[in-house]
Amino acid sequence: MITVVGTGTGAPLSPDARAALDAAGLVVGGRRHLDAAGLPDGTARVVLGPLAPALDAVAEHLAKHAGSAGSGAVVLASGDPGFFGIVRALAERFGADALDVRPGAPSVAVAFARLGLPWDDAVVVSAHGRALRTAVNVCRAHPKTAVLTGPGAGPAELGAALARTGIPRTLVVASALGDPAGESVEHLSPAEAAARDWPGAVSVVVCLDEARALAPVQRTVAGRGAGPGGWALPEDAFEHRDSMITKYEVRALALARLGPRLGDLVWDIGAGSGSVAVECARLGAAAVAVEKTHDGVERVRANAAAHGVDVQTVHGAAPTVLSQLPEPDAVFVGGGGRELPAIVAACARRARRTVVVALAALDRVPAVRAALSAAGFEPEGVLLQSSRLAPLPGDVTRLAAANPVFLLWGHRPAEPVAEPVIEGAVQ
Repeated sequence: MITVVGTGTGAPLSPDARAALDAAGLVVGGRRHLDAAGLPDGTARVVLGPLAPALDAVAEHLAKHAGSAGSGAVVLASGDPGFFGIVRALAERFGADALDVRPGAPSVAVAFARLGLPWDDAVVVSAHGRALRTAVNVCRAHPKTAVLTGPGAGPAELGAALARTGIPRTLVVASALGDPAGESVEHLSPAEAAARDWPGAVSVVVCLDEARALAPVQRTVAGRGAGPGGWALPEDAFEHRDSMITKYEVRALALARLGPRLGDLVWDIGAGSGSVAVECARLGAAAVAVEKTHDGVERVRANAAAHGVDVQTVHGAAPTVLSQLPEPDAVFVGGGGRELPAIVAACARRARRTVVVALAALDRVPAVRAALSAAGFEPEGVLLQSSRLAPLPGDVTRLAAANPVFLLWGHRPAEPVAEPVIEGAVQ
């Protein structure tokens, strides 16, 4: 039997956890957990670093001492080891029936307790052994996020990435939670967090939009709130100029091809009203709207505020300003004029998954398709021609034809994705 004990967030070990430690022949854990455990002399220990050797040591111990005294193994992990922790790896290797899990308080719960905030509406994302960009994008899109940190993905790296967005956020850095001598909970701006050197004792960073940190609505489902009840909103849901807005029929298919989701970053190039960026943000993605006119930028900001989402606005002309932006998962291009092929080429070089282009001019279709193909995408497209029901005098209805629009898109061929290597316990 493998006993998995959650510790390190302030609560003392339970009597049965203490008894399991005293009787164990092997104890595995982080160095600080092992030092604090008060193990009997002669107990074999394995300090967690890379996870695979530790699992091998547990397997070897169980096989060698099966049925004898001291045959049990104990794994010490931070907080609740079933929450982004080592229980997953142990269950995959030894089976759930071989585990006796004694959870402690999750570090996320302790961090929010220190803040006096509920966390049923928080999104929790792990950056331990995973790409930091996902955590950054969630922080950009959501007003209350807890980030479990790891090497190369701590407060400094998170702060540096968020500082570049200009989106208002406060980082609360929780260090050595539960340690009476070393615990620290600090409120900083992203820029302040980026400028500091942080110890390895940081386990969680809470990212807040302080104006929306306390949602007034009683919740039923934990985590990110329910998604929007509809999308491809009508044009009058957005402030726009002279009907210069991506029509909802086009927007509906563009959103289907972009596939915006929590953790993604989407660019909206030639944003105009920002309708596509706002809809992507409503669906959970982080969004950047690039617009070359000053009044257009203000319009995007007004539309984002009206729909209660965060959209980073960039005032400038593509493709020049694109080099300043972080790598997107998906890109929508809704403007560009004669520069359109160059803009699409620049976007396609950076996009991780998808580029979608809306255009009216038939003459530019071949150049856009060529730009997508040159970047390794598989180009597809349709000509959208729609007619809306419109009233006529005499209580009758006609069909009012909208201008036809080409919608072209390319998906980057999928590559096999390797599972991240998780080293040690991640809380």
